[in-house]
Amino acid sequence: MPHRLDPLLSPRSVAIVGASARAGSVGQLTLAQLLAAGFAGRVFPVNPNYRELEGLACFPDCTGLPEPPDLVVFCLPNERLEAAFDEALAAGMRAATIFASGSPAGDPCLPARLHAKARAAGVPICGPNGMGFHNFRDKVGVCGFRASPPGVEGGAVLLSHSGSVLSALSDCEDRIGWSLAVSTGNELVTSLADYMDWALDRPETEVIALFMETARDPAGFAAALARAEARDIPVVALKVGRSRRSAELAVSHSGALAGDDAVYGALFERYGVTRVETLDELAATVQLLLHPRKPAAGGLATMHDSGGERGLWLDLAERLGVRYGLPSRETVARLARRLDAGLPPVNPLDAWGTGRDSEAVFADCLTALAEDPDTALAFFCFDREGGGRLEPSYCRAALEAAQRTSKPVALVTSRHGSGSDPLDLELTRAGLPVIDGEWWALKAAKHLLDRRDRVRPAELAPLPEAFAARWKPWLAQGPLGEAEALALVAEAGVPAVACRSAETVDDALEAAEALGYPVALKTAKAGLAHKSDVGGVRLDLGDAPALIRAYAEMTATLGPKVLVSAMAEPGIEAALGILDDPDFGPVVVIGSGGLEIEEEKDAAFLLAPFDAATAARAIGGLRLGRRLGAGRGRPARDLAALAEAASALSRAAVALAGTLGSLDLNPVIVQRSGCLAVDALIAGRRREAAERPPGAALRIVGT
Repeated sequence: MPHRLDPLLSPRSVAIVGASARAGSVGQLTLAQLLAAGFAGRVFPVNPNYRELEGLACFPDCTGLPEPPDLVVFCLPNERLEAAFDEALAAGMRAATIFASGSPAGDPCLPARLHAKARAAGVPICGPNGMGFHNFRDKVGVCGFRASPPGVEGGAVLLSHSGSVLSALSDCEDRIGWSLAVSTGNELVTSLADYMDWALDRPETEVIALFMETARDPAGFAAALARAEARDIPVVALKVGRSRRSAELAVSHSGALAGDDAVYGALFERYGVTRVETLDELAATVQLLLHPRKPAAGGLATMHDSGGERGLWLDLAERLGVRYGLPSRETVARLARRLDAGLPPVNPLDAWGTGRDSEAVFADCLTALAEDPDTALAFFCFDREGGGRLEPSYCRAALEAAQRTSKPVALVTSRHGSGSDPLDLELTRAGLPVIDGEWWALKAAKHLLDRRDRVRPAELAPLPEAFAARWKPWLAQGPLGEAEALALVAEAGVPAVACRSAETVDDALEAAEALGYPVALKTAKAGLAHKSDVGGVRLDLGDAPALIRAYAEMTATLGPKVLVSAMAEPGIEAALGILDDPDFGPVVVIGSGGLEIEEEKDAAFLLAPFDAATAARAIGGLRLGRRLGAGRGRPARDLAALAEAASALSRAAVALAGTLGSLDLNPVIVQRSGCLAVDALIAGRRREAAERPPGAALRIVGT
């Protein structure tokens, strides 16, 4: 079935407006590279100054073309862009690529006009302010800058908001087989989500790599990630804008406002996106994901020709949390029979001894490691020789071992250095990828194993409709009082402390008698986020006289409205919260309680809804998770209860989406058995919140 981006990415005919014979110009390079790519369709150079270019008839404008072109490529400055665009529309253009910025000085409305015209005509646009694209599978190269074909064929897709990153990866990394590489530019009409949707229709797509600043079509982006997950197509994302300065610069770079990074983390977690931090990590991860074999059960196995570098790998693996497989007795015996005396048969393995029969020793030892039941994948790790060359005997040994096992095997060099070796491509084509850099190889291995072990969130039944019907009208009226807020989360399934509101000392005494001493007394004065900062919290009031004194002192400055609540059993303080993100919907925050969630930034963000198992894994990755475990003289606390509470809160977040501005439960006391929310703050979604742009700050409010 045809896709709406076919005329753009797989056209049957291409017109190049501004084609030129001037060497090195955008118009000359675009035409030359399209022909050099082997494009089999019709090509129409358009420039009134030429009659012929590259042996092709050249036309003065698009209105004189012999047929409506599928794709029109504009190699023009901003000042000439709109008139040429209008001519191309009149000629029946079905898609466009624009290299220029599309934002000329003195005409800030040009992007809006081009957007409206393209939308009305149903014309997708690559750009503006991009470097074009390469559809290597269909031999369509539309790029106004010098580019190179990939060294190997493959199913990797690269979608980048940066044209330079496109060049760095698709032009300079021949060991990755790209099928499509797109510099999306400012995405005037066609977004990252659209390109992903097209790629996911293609049977050759094996992995999608993203270099992104933001998602300009949040709903479409989330849908594309969901579709990739359903098809089991890995997505690897390098999302910039984590730092405040980087997010600010994203605006000036491509007109994108970077959304809250934590929310993107929640989105990636939900759909199993592998997040990387550098281009080297992205490339190494894509290389392993393209391996024709999937990792088995178990951990990593590595073989080395250096004891010192083996120690380096152990240190780095521990830092990254990469588990090494534990060889069986049989494997240890196999290794011992082949190793020189004094070399321990362990994983990681230093297999270099006297050098006698080294090629066969390496092949046999790597095979033994790979075939061990606790090995998921195996690396042969060594250093390149002068000029960047690979030691041929090492490569032969690795190929032989790879042929003996069904598990993934790769070569890893410590670093590349200068020079190159044709063996890099030959080995990659033979299914033995070559990765440079132990750090990147280890991170890629971790990503591969994490993807293998990922458990997809279970489907959750929604809360009864009566829940939303009861609470949405309350939220529409403004912020809830703490008693009502605790009642809301309790109805959703979050254990909450018993409490009662009071406006007189007699009311407070009556509440305390009903709840049982000791009690806590908190001010209920409206608008106070940090009650303890103004003397608005008194704990462990053991009898009526203590309560009367506390009430008198508190209400003298904070007014008569108070909340009397039962004292919770001591435990570890955690925090739960909800953010209703304008782009991706409700997000639940789980973290350390009290002021630590802000001071330590110890928090996880999960897209709602999610099950308790997902919450438990997120908590386990926090410092909070370690504090909840048993320690010296300290009993373990009920992490599972906190996870269940977080899952229940996520269902409430979905039920109240659109009306809930923010919710904070801080602290939630995690006890030996169970947990208890003892403070709550809920605000409805005000008009300002509903119109909040992406990038607004996240904050958990403590008592």
